[in-house]
Amino acid sequence: MYDLKNFTLDEKIRLLTGIDAWRLYMADGKLPEVFLSDGPHGLRRVGNPKEGGGDTTIFATAMPNVVNLGNGWDEGLARLSGSTIADECVMHGSDVLLAPGVNIKRSPLCGRNFEYFSEDPVLAGRLGKAFIEGVQSKGVGTSLKHYALNNSENDRYSASSEIDERTMREIYLTPFEIALQAKPTTVMCSYNKINGIHASENRYLLKDILRDTFGFEGIVISDWGACHNRFKSLKATLDLCMPEKGDAFDQVKEAYEKGWVSEEDIDYCAENVLTFIARLQEMKKIRKVEWTKEERHENTVKIATESMVLLKNDDGVLPLKKRSICVLGELAKKPAICGGGSSHVRTEYTQKHLADLLKETLEVEVDYEDAYHGHTCGLVGARSSIERAAKADQVVLVVGEDTSLVCEAMNRTALRLLPKHEMLIENVARVNENVIVVIEAGSAIDTSPWQHLVKGILYAGYGGDGTNEAICALLCGKSVPCGKLSETFPFAADDVVSNPNYARGGIDRYEEGILYGYRGAEYNEIPVLYPFGYGLSYAAFDYENLTVEKTGDASCTVSYDVINRSDFPAKEISEVYVRDISCRVLRPEKELKAFSKDLIPANGKKRVSVTLTERDFAYYSVNLKDWYVENGAFDILVGASSDDIRLSARFTATLPEEKQFT
Repeated sequence: MYDLKNFTLDEKIRLLTGIDAWRLYMADGKLPEVFLSDGPHGLRRVGNPKEGGGDTTIFATAMPNVVNLGNGWDEGLARLSGSTIADECVMHGSDVLLAPGVNIKRSPLCGRNFEYFSEDPVLAGRLGKAFIEGVQSKGVGTSLKHYALNNSENDRYSASSEIDERTMREIYLTPFEIALQAKPTTVMCSYNKINGIHASENRYLLKDILRDTFGFEGIVISDWGACHNRFKSLKATLDLCMPEKGDAFDQVKEAYEKGWVSEEDIDYCAENVLTFIARLQEMKKIRKVEWTKEERHENTVKIATESMVLLKNDDGVLPLKKRSICVLGELAKKPAICGGGSSHVRTEYTQKHLADLLKETLEVEVDYEDAYHGHTCGLVGARSSIERAAKADQVVLVVGEDTSLVCEAMNRTALRLLPKHEMLIENVARVNENVIVVIEAGSAIDTSPWQHLVKGILYAGYGGDGTNEAICALLCGKSVPCGKLSETFPFAADDVVSNPNYARGGIDRYEEGILYGYRGAEYNEIPVLYPFGYGLSYAAFDYENLTVEKTGDASCTVSYDVINRSDFPAKEISEVYVRDISCRVLRPEKELKAFSKDLIPANGKKRVSVTLTERDFAYYSVNLKDWYVENGAFDILVGASSDDIRLSARFTATLPEEKQFT
């Protein structure tokens, strides 16, 4: 659509860097305006496009955060979230949504985990792919990020992620490889260095892997400020430097004049940018707004409801009974809807107080006390809170972490709740035996100091504008909990990734290799607080009749029945893992390879089938520079979580002898 021959050398160089914080070069009207906007949790559109930007973001629908999409284990929900956000992109003239992030949750201390799907590459990749499909179905581009190995926020501009090739390919690049199947318009490079070279200048990652191996055909853009030297990043095939970088043109022009870069180098990236702009113009033909403002809100409630995780429900304390309730915690009035940073959405939606929602739904007496204010002040009305709790039949206590604790550009310092929140839980539990704790947070929380004191725990994540309505629906039994943890909840961060090696002195050593998260906990026999894939329901499910039908030398169809032993329909997430029985290289005890979320009729069952391919049995061979399946026996494991395996069967890979090494 746009011919590179119509652009001068200077114009081609200017194509390679933004003209301000959000827009691309327009070459004096030769090209249309292209406007980029954050983010994964709702449109964060800065300023008026006709004025080239501004300091104030627009009001937009605050969607449940990516942590919730991960806990939802549902590609349909991820697709719905992307599509809902895209509606507002279309309404406000944003051409590309800078999302989603599929970085691995290597450590629960990473301050940006609320923006990422999972610790598992298959789950993260599939949900990221679905999110991209949802956005681009409305004619809006996406940016798959942060490529790659951005698993810590401390020193993120300069720290080097030191990693071996096998771990990088099997774990940290796999979610990008899977999500790329949705053909995102852009991939965004990360801030950090990878084995000593910044991502923006890392030709091995950008050209050899992303383009030549994974087949990416869109443009590579920098994270905002991640481009250090424009001619070096050009040599690495970084197409677009964002935002405006005052010395970028001079750096490339000087490098060209000195023979450090050729016009072919410039043309390669400039042609990519023109192709990208043309693709966006073509996508505009299908742009549409599907939902009203009210319907977009309903989508937030649906996603939030299906992505909250019931962690504890002793003595059937939930659903709440039609008896008096005391609601405690300022977050019940002003919920923590999102983590901080570039993904924070400015919403004008005012949520109903959780106490009011419970009163309306159950038609019972509901008392309320703030109990605390903010995260910097102490408890308020401590005596009053305890007295109110003592008088009620049931207590709903809402605690968690707000943007002062969970934010881009900084890591968390602890897994435990603030001392005042733990103190409140302990004091209330002394006077009431029916305490339900609701946690609003963006990553794993250590509940071990107090969980034995309470009967119910609901992990709400960050539910956006739908937070309180979703919590109410689940607590009251209007909806059945069906979310499951997409990350391990350890007793201590050191149990997952050794803390001294986590961004220490500008070097982040991935010494644990492939043995992190549930992989590391199982292999090293480390107890965890809540395992990967864990989540309770008001229903009870059985798994039966596992069959494995071989469809190729190293592929099969796995089928099994999920049976609902309750009187109401409910959704169950079933998880399929693979274990290599005997291998010549180190492999985890098992690895997630497939999953399914299904609505099971009351007192009924559903036959579930998933497909496993050759890749699902393979490990990455550094010697072969390729994926390799070693012939022999594998266990197919089907369960309700990583440590709750219900069914198992044996599968044997029988690839031709010429594909094997002895």
